[in-house]
Amino acid sequence: MARYPQFGPQFTMQIGGANLPAGLRGSISSVTWTTGIEGSDSVEVSFANPNLQWLDSPTLKVDQPFNLSVGYAPDPLEKVFVGEITGVESSFPSGGMPTIRVTAHDFLQRLTHGQVDRAFYIQIPASVTIPLPDPLVAAIVSGSNLLIPDLDPVGGVLSTLMTLASYIAAPDEPQKWVRKQQSTSDFDFLTAIAKENGWEMYIDHTADPKGYMLRFQFIVQDYSPSMTLEWGSSLMDFTPRLTTVGDVFGISARVWVASLQLDFVIVVSWDYDRAAFNLMIYPGLGDLNTLLGEKASKTISIKPTGFGNSLREILSELLPRLNNRLTGTGSTIGNPAIKPGKVINLTGLGGQFSGLYRITSATHTFDGSGYKTSFKVRQEVWFGGIPVPTGPSGLLRVQGQPIQ
Repeated sequence: MARYPQFGPQFTMQIGGANLPAGLRGSISSVTWTTGIEGSDSVEVSFANPNLQWLDSPTLKVDQPFNLSVGYAPDPLEKVFVGEITGVESSFPSGGMPTIRVTAHDFLQRLTHGQVDRAFYIQIPASVTIPLPDPLVAAIVSGSNLLIPDLDPVGGVLSTLMTLASYIAAPDEPQKWVRKQQSTSDFDFLTAIAKENGWEMYIDHTADPKGYMLRFQFIVQDYSPSMTLEWGSSLMDFTPRLTTVGDVFGISARVWVASLQLDFVIVVSWDYDRAAFNLMIYPGLGDLNTLLGEKASKTISIKPTGFGNSLREILSELLPRLNNRLTGTGSTIGNPAIKPGKVINLTGLGGQFSGLYRITSATHTFDGSGYKTSFKVRQEVWFGGIPVPTGPSGLLRVQGQPIQ
């Protein structure tokens, strides 16, 4: 980055594959680029429109390809957004300058078009139905939208293990937990799969081909900070929020396995000492107070749709609760390296609020005040002095014992 970045912020944009004409470029009053680990990234550009000269410009039309690059002179700019124009809004005030606001979204928004009905399984001889694991389902749906899936290995292995465990335990019930997409958009379908597996789903604009890499990032990974911000220096402001509402020991579910004619209680919790999920399965005798003792009061029970889906539904309830205890919002001098999914180290905030945080969203704004970045973060439960998981074998413990 340039030696004095606060003095040389720059951006360029291309619409329809070409740079903006000089006059149109000079009419830009603000640019806001918003990126996050939930939903589609977007860019909003406001243009002054004196004498309505840009009102019918062929450049400012919906469906036009749109690229944005940002950075600091004299360094090369980084392409941070690839998408297409999805909206154009004009303003004709009774007094003051008419304006045009152009909104672009990345290609994730294409998944919201239309609704689909289909199921994901393979049929082998003897009429045996084998459900496809979620990583393969995500790849198929992504590819059908001309997007390239990128699933990190830990999340993919854990998801596949849960699928295999469910199939082995209940081989007579495969149809009950085959992934079915029923009158829903691809976006809603993939969002549900991501939530159940603890994945963050977003377009990774840093990877080639730009704008087409759909990333499924497992929530437990990437622990090294990409930067350090210090309050009173590089960190302009920070507002943390600490809450114990929602704190739990674990999530439990009582399920019936028809093939065994037995009732089971499944409990998944987070082992803070070993930084691992602990899966416990008990015969369905007695209540939680008998099985878990004092921990039962901080264990939430759910009603899963079936044994095959129970682990995923438990995980989808547990993961958000683990990571919503300490969150915060902050801002700094514009920095394109502040991206969702990255880990940052915040210092100068005392012992309670200093430390590692994961960025969940960031908004980068160019206007008359210069270039500023605001962001939202969360402090995940595995950040801190505990050992972090090194792979799938260290991430899941069954009845207290690590899987091999």
